[in-house]
Amino acid sequence: MKPKISRREFVRTAAGIIAGQSLGGCLPTQVRKQKKPNLLFIWTDEQRADTMAAYGNTRIHAPNLNKLAGESVVFQKAYVTQPVCTPNRSAVMTGLWPHTSGCTENNIPLPRDIRCLPELLNDPDYRTAYMGKWHLGDEIFAQHGFEEWVSIEDGYTNYYDKERDRNKRSDYHHFLIDKGYKPDRSTKFSRSFAARRPIEHCKPSFLQMKACEFLRRHRSEPFILYINFLEPHMPFFGPLDNEHNPDDVDLPANFRDILEDNEPLYYRRKREQYIKKYGSDEKDIRSLIARYWGLVTQVDRSVGVILRTLETLGLAENTIVFYTSDHGDMMGSHHMVEKGVMYEEAVRIPLLIRVPQTKGKGRLIKNCVSQIDIVPTLLELLTAKSTNSLPGKSLVPLFTGGKVDQRYVFIEWNPYSQKRLEDLYTRTVISPDGWKLCLSDVDKCQLFNLKEDPGETTNLFDSGRYGDIISRLRSKIYEWQETVGDRAKV
Repeated sequence: MKPKISRREFVRTAAGIIAGQSLGGCLPTQVRKQKKPNLLFIWTDEQRADTMAAYGNTRIHAPNLNKLAGESVVFQKAYVTQPVCTPNRSAVMTGLWPHTSGCTENNIPLPRDIRCLPELLNDPDYRTAYMGKWHLGDEIFAQHGFEEWVSIEDGYTNYYDKERDRNKRSDYHHFLIDKGYKPDRSTKFSRSFAARRPIEHCKPSFLQMKACEFLRRHRSEPFILYINFLEPHMPFFGPLDNEHNPDDVDLPANFRDILEDNEPLYYRRKREQYIKKYGSDEKDIRSLIARYWGLVTQVDRSVGVILRTLETLGLAENTIVFYTSDHGDMMGSHHMVEKGVMYEEAVRIPLLIRVPQTKGKGRLIKNCVSQIDIVPTLLELLTAKSTNSLPGKSLVPLFTGGKVDQRYVFIEWNPYSQKRLEDLYTRTVISPDGWKLCLSDVDKCQLFNLKEDPGETTNLFDSGRYGDIISRLRSKIYEWQETVGDRAKV
């Protein structure tokens, strides 16, 4: 059902810049006179798309995320820019491709002169905070336009800028100390130690508490609050390990897919590593998936508390809620685990936007979209102005009834300087008609028909039957590279 107001009216109302101005009776006076909209941006680490009912999983216990999805615009086919933490985080926060920001592999700090959303918005009326995992350099120190900073990770001290004090610890570290715990690794708490605490002392509950405190303190001011949960990222266990019965877990349909010789050697080697690390039989993988689901449920509970606090404080009617993840996880697909590959399970993520003006009615968007579009979308929702200064395009027209061309989605993989196994370039394009081409400079290339083979079990690249499709999609990749200044040769 199309909205009753135009795109321009929609975003102008969302931005609150026409307080008191009539919109032809489409919205109540109370909404029309509200202040600048708030932004609550919630994201997770390593959460694949099919971890809530909106994406087909009705077995996982995620009532709060399912409720949020029912009130949101749900993007069915949302993709990362690069399927690993730091590179894709840089794109989500800045709207720039990893090869543009320079964050092409993990633990490369985001340059100080590259702006994140608060800096791009540049509105002093907003109170801003970042809470949770950052993984873009100087992990526990406030930066990039965020006034308040709540940190949870102490594993990145080796990557701090030389001027930073490496003896300082995260806010979560001090929380655990106050609860009477002693570090299990010299002067630090490991992720495994934190994950084994009672649920009220784990990282999601800590972030939930800090987020709700922020909302109460700034209930009368416009705010931008980012919350990044580490879960369901490894170590793949937590206090809700028994929340889901492994016998109720369905193995991925492509679990038994054998990666033939025409699949990338890099992927085949990673598969062998994962089998050694996580186990080789069905029981191992079912247990792993059940624990992974438990971590999603753990996040779901904290998200529920935060959203209920938003409601209780009377802020929900003027707050944009955004939910996504930094990448997915194979979690048994192709008998692989973790990320770093171009298969759908690693590159597709949940993407939900709840905008008050949609009046709580969910919508499903089937167009392919990219997380490179997140920052332009947020800037338009917050300012009522579209921007041409970033490579992505606002998603607002997709849920305001605007005329939108079907988009090609692009994904990149860049070499890891410290790991020869990952020393390759890959550039991927996904077409509106369901074709997916992955070009590599030194490894096997891939072509999949996602409509007929959604599990990507048959690589058609060397079949000799799809030369015209390969040529068309290769041209699209080269055109994209020219447009965004990507010099990788694939």
